[in-house]
Amino acid sequence: MNLITDAWLPVIRRDGQRERIAPWQIAEAENPIIELDAPRADFQGALYQFLIGLLQTTFAPEDVEVWAKFWEEGLPLDELKVAFASVGNAFELDSPDKPAFLQDYDLAEGEPKSISALLIEAPGGKTLKDNLDHFIKRGRVKCLCPSCTAQALFTLQTNAPSGGVGHRVGLRGGGPLTTLVLPLEADSSLWQKLWLNILDRESLSVAGDVASPAVFPWLGPTRLSDKKGSETTPEDVSPLQMYWGMPRRIRLLQRRENIHCDLCGFDAAYGFDGYRSKNYGTNYDGPWLHPLTPYRFDPKKKNLPLSLKGQQGGLGYRHWLGLTLQDRDNGDTSAKVTEHFRHEKSEEIEELCSTRLWCFGYDMDNMKARCWYEQTFPLLRLDKQQQSQLMESVGDMLRCARLAVYLLKAHVKEAWFNSPGDVKGDMSHVESPFWQDSEADFYRLLYELAEQPAGAPFPSTVFQQWPRLLFKQLMLAFDRWTLEAPPEDLDMKRIVLAREKLKKLFWGNRVIKLMKKRALPAEEVSP
Repeated sequence: MNLITDAWLPVIRRDGQRERIAPWQIAEAENPIIELDAPRADFQGALYQFLIGLLQTTFAPEDVEVWAKFWEEGLPLDELKVAFASVGNAFELDSPDKPAFLQDYDLAEGEPKSISALLIEAPGGKTLKDNLDHFIKRGRVKCLCPSCTAQALFTLQTNAPSGGVGHRVGLRGGGPLTTLVLPLEADSSLWQKLWLNILDRESLSVAGDVASPAVFPWLGPTRLSDKKGSETTPEDVSPLQMYWGMPRRIRLLQRRENIHCDLCGFDAAYGFDGYRSKNYGTNYDGPWLHPLTPYRFDPKKKNLPLSLKGQQGGLGYRHWLGLTLQDRDNGDTSAKVTEHFRHEKSEEIEELCSTRLWCFGYDMDNMKARCWYEQTFPLLRLDKQQQSQLMESVGDMLRCARLAVYLLKAHVKEAWFNSPGDVKGDMSHVESPFWQDSEADFYRLLYELAEQPAGAPFPSTVFQQWPRLLFKQLMLAFDRWTLEAPPEDLDMKRIVLAREKLKKLFWGNRVIKLMKKRALPAEEVSP
């Protein structure tokens, strides 16, 4: 199967029809395609990245003006088909005697694995050997159709977590977060959702032939990493390889005829039930900055930027500033496509659409997938002065919220235990509900701030309300975690003392005092 010319991509058209198409058909104008229809959430995110990478590699506009022209007029179907076909030789899925999509160039031998091992959550070899696959059982997926195989292969290579000695992580590290700019309207055409995340050639600085191993690493011998000094840095390959990273050495095998796919349920003429794998594939290192991923820059150290990862507790408003703008407290900075949209594209399409930010990724514990998270965040239209004002004010709001969470966890432990300092353990179950319960108030006040004209002082009500709202949620959370037990199990003296200490430390903290000082008198606030 060729992933450029064959119909394998699962989609939904505007009238609700579900079908499979070739990638170049995404821009069809009649009964347009509005969404992808992958069988799994991680495949859905991967397919978006696959198509964005394909557009970026073969159809990137010269500059923002050309980008805006296509946005207004639509992508020309014939030109798109020709552009995609120019790299068709790199997208053969099952090609035993020549280069195959995201597979090692000449892997003649390797460890045989079940096709289910392509799935990130699948139990590993040691888990199976020790018979510890209690929650995610072996044998659920025995055979995949070509479409699901391609989706699984791309999902693994782009998110690759650590996989044992020499089994390399993805170019962005294991389990990176991905953020995509999307139209606010869910029924917008799929090509529009993709096009919002395409950079012009001036922004990505790409030169040379794209149909080469510098872009698609499987077109040439693998850059092995079995020796010291064999890392692959941004200077060694094309910037476009960020979309097509291949850290794992894999070769599909054991093709079976007339199969029933265990993921999508389709009957196919053939499918795959296994592959072979070998360690010491491409070891990506250095200052990689993938355009679709937010990064953390440590302002005090000269460390390499770290891609943001999924974390326990999921995604919420505490991440909003770092994912959409910049959180100066921890160095979190939005992805390049988000920044480019904010600074370059938003003026071009101001009259055409409102946007949101879709964020998704795995929470990985080394080789173990703990959870898949995805969340949609508001993406505000702001000029540079408004952005600066908002970053400062929202930073203050988040510092207050983080303080509240820190105090909540510490004082719940004080209410629970005689020696809380000696008690170790995860307190995320106490933290997560607090973030969820205060989220609606945060966004309400955020929109109130964003509506202020550039240069105008922010309304005092925001800085007056936020500490009070946090304190209310803080007390409700403390009482819920300390008082919801049979009376005979409660140490009321310890609980009361912890509660009073919590109140005193919250209102006495300098972060809260600073927020209160920012509350201007009402008569000084511009109408």
